[in-house]
Amino acid sequence: MQKDSNRPRRVAELIKRELAMLIARELDDPHAHDVTLTSAEVSRDMSSARIYFSMLSGAAEAKKTVKSLNRAAGFLRHALMQRLSLRTVPALRFYFDESVERGARIDSLIEQALAEDKTHKE
Repeated sequence: MQKDSNRPRRVAELIKRELAMLIARELDDPHAHDVTLTSAEVSRDMSSARIYFSMLSGAAEAKKTVKSLNRAAGFLRHALMQRLSLRTVPALRFYFDESVERGARIDSLIEQALAEDKTHKE
């Protein structure tokens, strides 16, 4: 029997959507309230999930939030077990997504370079 290759991706999206609601509504941690989930990846064997998030406050608060979310991973996994109709819910691991900050930094560098070019032409 051939396995569905899209299943891990579909499960990841489902977990991301449910976690976004759980974190906002049921997690009683002030560090986690600024979190925006950006992506999720589930392993092929469905045993683990990597959940990526970004924050408006940026990388300064990220370490505390990563610790806080990973501490709550068991609670969140249990809540997912009750909400989802999956045989097994993967173990959750949270990671700060630096791509948003990196993109903003590159954007500001490009704007700075364009402004410098404009002053040199004049």
